[in-house]
Amino acid sequence: MPAHTFTSSAPLIGRLRVPGDKSISHRSLMFAGLAVGRSRITGLLEGEDVLATAAAMRQLGAHIEREGDGTWVVHGVGVGSLLEPRQALDMGNSGTSTRLMMGLLASHRLKATFVGDASLSGRPMNRVITPLSEMGASFEASAGGTLPLMMHGAFPAVPITYRLPVASAQVKSAVLLAGLNTPGITRVIEPVATRDHTERMLTGFGAKLEVGEENGERVIAIHGEADLKPMDVVVPGDPSSAAFFLVAASIVPGSDLVIENVGLNPTRAGIVTVLKQMGADIEELDSREVGGEPVADLRVRHAPLTGIDVDPDIVPSMVDEFPVLFVAASYAQGTTRCTGLEELRVKESDRIAVMAAALTAAGAQVEELEDGLIIEGTGGEPLRGTSNASVKTHLDHRIAMSMAVAGLASKDGVEVDDTAPIATSFPTFMELLEGAANTP
Repeated sequence: MPAHTFTSSAPLIGRLRVPGDKSISHRSLMFAGLAVGRSRITGLLEGEDVLATAAAMRQLGAHIEREGDGTWVVHGVGVGSLLEPRQALDMGNSGTSTRLMMGLLASHRLKATFVGDASLSGRPMNRVITPLSEMGASFEASAGGTLPLMMHGAFPAVPITYRLPVASAQVKSAVLLAGLNTPGITRVIEPVATRDHTERMLTGFGAKLEVGEENGERVIAIHGEADLKPMDVVVPGDPSSAAFFLVAASIVPGSDLVIENVGLNPTRAGIVTVLKQMGADIEELDSREVGGEPVADLRVRHAPLTGIDVDPDIVPSMVDEFPVLFVAASYAQGTTRCTGLEELRVKESDRIAVMAAALTAAGAQVEELEDGLIIEGTGGEPLRGTSNASVKTHLDHRIAMSMAVAGLASKDGVEVDDTAPIATSFPTFMELLEGAANTP
């Protein structure tokens, strides 16, 4: 898809529903594939990343079908009964699929090769290779511990206690998933709490899992040689996708938008907390629990935002939402300071440098730090926008969507060099944006 210019928008009005949560979608396919029997999944995010997980699980022996009404039906093969894949597992652009799948297979007697696109092949895998090697799996990776890589699973694997050196839900999940087929108890110590979808959903599928605390750190213990039971999963809307509309409605004057069915898991919904601290008008309607996950409809109305110092402790609960938060900060009154974001430098792109360049090109005042950004807001005035130049997204879906949102309240519009990557996480983004702005 070629470049696209996002211009000053009419108020965003009405109701919309964002796609299913990506983290929960990946896990529902994997865990259903490990259960014995038939699971049904509704609300699955049908983006390219999640479809890569579905394709990989099929190669490992799970039977997965999409029904006409959008429900996915999975007949699982059981923990310990995965088949050796006949060809390389192509993970596309998905770091989550790769790291979780490496964990899943590490305690099975099989070998597997993982490949991915150019962006994924530059992302670090040593963070999962290290603990999985301690459990007995062996790896032949490309230089720097990247894809393509080949793995020999260990059978039986050795249970370990692993203290996470970096706050990463993917590394935690990889170790817990390896523990499913490992005799004994595998433990993960988490100095900083990260998203807990794996723990919630594994418990739902019948795994024996204990979460406790030692010396102020979270400890998760999983009992191996688990028998997972099938279950029906309802996937809540992805807070990472909702974030773009929360910010868009906050900065476009006259907006009054309801985003339905948004997952508000406290380990994920940091963006809502931070936007409220900045003065955003966000109301939670019909709060409820669906499949162990807290959910609500969010009503957001245009409101003046004020710059704040974002607490670095909230970073793990909104790590993917910082690009769009930077946009909100560009329109706020005063200075916003975001630090503790080193992890953003190893995402689909270096999101600190790329967003600094993109926002500067659109007329924002940005100072780049080693671990974050300082942004001087316009006080609600439109950004200039980009004239005669397009913003470089570096094939990163979240950069593309964040700068699209920036364009909605700009004078000259913001041209994004390529909107195709948006399909990896939010295939209906353009359509929903257009619909909300054109609601009579």
